[in-house]
Amino acid sequence: MQLLTKLKLSSYLFLLILVSFSHCKKSSSSGEDLAALLPLLNLASGLNFCPKSPLPSEILIATTVVSASANVSGFSDSNKAVNGICGSGELVGSLDVYALDITGPGATMVLSWGGKTVKNVSGDDFIVYDNSFRISDDTNTYAMDPSVIQVSIDGTNFCGFNPSYSGASVNLMDSWTRFGGLRPVYYNMTTKPFSNEDLFVNTGGSFLLGGGDGFDLNNLDENDPNDINCNTTLANDIKATGFKFLKITSAANVDNPNTPGSRFPWPPGSYNGSDIDGVVARKLQ
Repeated sequence: MQLLTKLKLSSYLFLLILVSFSHCKKSSSSGEDLAALLPLLNLASGLNFCPKSPLPSEILIATTVVSASANVSGFSDSNKAVNGICGSGELVGSLDVYALDITGPGATMVLSWGGKTVKNVSGDDFIVYDNSFRISDDTNTYAMDPSVIQVSIDGTNFCGFNPSYSGASVNLMDSWTRFGGLRPVYYNMTTKPFSNEDLFVNTGGSFLLGGGDGFDLNNLDENDPNDINCNTTLANDIKATGFKFLKITSAANVDNPNTPGSRFPWPPGSYNGSDIDGVVARKLQ
């Protein structure tokens, strides 16, 4: 109940529905039931006004879906991953997302900036936006969609950030290091706009002003065991020249090097993988 009183929604009934369904992977209902509720939810919450059209020109969002094959009912429109950022804050997940599968070919998607290059600058170079939200008064406990992030110059050979899971708990943010899909999204192009540079302002620890998970190309790790086509030369080339393609994979579809023979865990009760709201670069060329 304390969580409910903090959410600024128009009615108690709608609040119960939204908390139950806003994080699309955490549902005991069928995908068809959820899909039927989406128009009502969007209309009542005002999310139908986000994203803006046309997109703000200064926001350097990934604009092109290179590949995507998931088909999660109600969240199968891959354009949702490139049509703008529609975060709902600390306590509610956005519905304007494209949902990946938990495992299999549909657990991965590749985005690009339409041929442009994301440059390596000081600090975080890009931000991945999902729809995580806090589920406890403990500020470290979230409903999360851990995703493995990799980047590439040619769209074939990818390097990543050697993500690590401590094994403490799938809902403790501190358990996950160098993953996407961990932090809430505060940025909303309609209701809470920021400049592109504002989005990269660090507000303490690893949290950013607009939320999401930031990645610094200087942290690429050629020793990541899941990057079979990455090596020191390629990682250094990406650091020096930037990248054109970004791959996002549900963590449950990636081998966990700390537990040979098994993959990263996935939050129980989830019927789909990572939910992608968008990716923003700091500088393009």
